[in-house]
Amino acid sequence: MSARPEGAPVWADAMVPDLEAAKSFYAELFGWSYDPGSAEFGNYTQAKTADGKHVAALAPQMPGTPEGTPAAWNLYLATSDAEAAVERIKGAGGTLLAEPMQVADFGTMAVAQDPGGVGFSVWQPGSHQGFETVNEPGAYGWAEVTARDTAASDAFFTSVFSYDVKKMADEHVDYQVWQLNDAPVLGRMKMPDEVPPQAPSYINVYFVVSDCDAAVATTERLGGKTLFGPVDSPFGRFACVMDQQGAAFSVIDVQARTGEMPPLS
Repeated sequence: MSARPEGAPVWADAMVPDLEAAKSFYAELFGWSYDPGSAEFGNYTQAKTADGKHVAALAPQMPGTPEGTPAAWNLYLATSDAEAAVERIKGAGGTLLAEPMQVADFGTMAVAQDPGGVGFSVWQPGSHQGFETVNEPGAYGWAEVTARDTAASDAFFTSVFSYDVKKMADEHVDYQVWQLNDAPVLGRMKMPDEVPPQAPSYINVYFVVSDCDAAVATTERLGGKTLFGPVDSPFGRFACVMDQQGAAFSVIDVQARTGEMPPLS
């Protein structure tokens, strides 16, 4: 795939307490197979679809991670200069969790949080350009910053990256679409009030499936949970779920669209 613009989603991975359990879970849910992990890179394990396209990765949690820390999905945003991106992150009030680090010839990464605690990474590609396919079953489809303090997240992310902000005209939800080069790349959703207060703000990563209800049933059969849905929408039938180790994400059948697309302003 061609290079992504600055701030576009480029990769996703999950850090998990039990790598083998996660591999089994996602293999059955999405049909993933895996490249061999390497001890040199902490057993970081790339996942691929049936046609061999790399779409995400799974890895053990870092040494020193407190016991009981749940698994979590992490989104990487593209940058042409990780050092410059980090300076913008700090200047906008973000917190740097990991300084820019070159990963062999694959690329350079840094890990950060926005002022409201939304975690994300930046990725300056080298030989690893990121997703090899998107918007097909088993692959990345969408992501949205799900925040309690929307004003802080809005100000931060649009300062770090040159997003063109479009507000969704829907009185029932506070939702923005962030665009680059006139194309939508990220959503921003206000966390619903009914979500327990201890739940952190986060980036919700969506994976495409061919049948949302079947994916939810598989998730629950494998020990995961359904957090919301399934529900119909103009974007597809989707649900927010959690794997058996606590990593939240969403599944969406983009072919099952219902209703008119809401206008953006």
